[in-house]
Amino acid sequence: MPDAVRFHFDPRCPWCYQTSRWMRRLEELGEVTVTWAVFSLAIANHGDEARAQPESGGAMALRTTIAVRDALGNAAAGRFYAALGEAVHERSQPVDEARTVDSALEAAGIDVSLRATAMRDAATWDGVQREHDDAVRTHRAFGVPTIVVDDNAIFGPVITEVPGDAEAVELWRHTSWLVRNANFAELKRARTARPNLATTRRSSRPRHDRSRAA
Repeated sequence: MPDAVRFHFDPRCPWCYQTSRWMRRLEELGEVTVTWAVFSLAIANHGDEARAQPESGGAMALRTTIAVRDALGNAAAGRFYAALGEAVHERSQPVDEARTVDSALEAAGIDVSLRATAMRDAATWDGVQREHDDAVRTHRAFGVPTIVVDDNAIFGPVITEVPGDAEAVELWRHTSWLVRNANFAELKRARTARPNLATTRRSSRPRHDRSRAA
């Protein structure tokens, strides 16, 4: 039987996007089934200041995810995140612009009106905050990706590139064992490389180069 995984994401994070691509491939290989859940890095980093800004800091994309999942189900929410992640991290489209979210909805085969619907309905922002807070309270989540297996959670794994199928499965089997082991707390090493994505290539440029490009 495949492992049931709850995957908390924020579409702004390129590392999370890479892990989500690995997770999607695991689902295709029959290793896991994935429930897509949101997490706000803005709230994690800025608290009440971010809670008062329901249209920035990735809030539009997160609120749209809630609306898509409520209206069309988990698979549609996953397709939307995949399309949005590709737009943001592979094509450098700004996550907080309506046109980016709309194009991702269209690419996922979802009615683009759901973005406007989500932004008109304050309940979608309440839903984002509630799901974020539940992850923090229940699983002590602090960032993304956070994955939950058998009600046990872990931050990561943080990967640079999506591995081939055999390595992907091996990595999952080691990871899932660690997630389930309550005695395990942390492994970490310095990130010596970055994902080969437009967002990380941009952030690695010297500051003066980024200013000219902006």
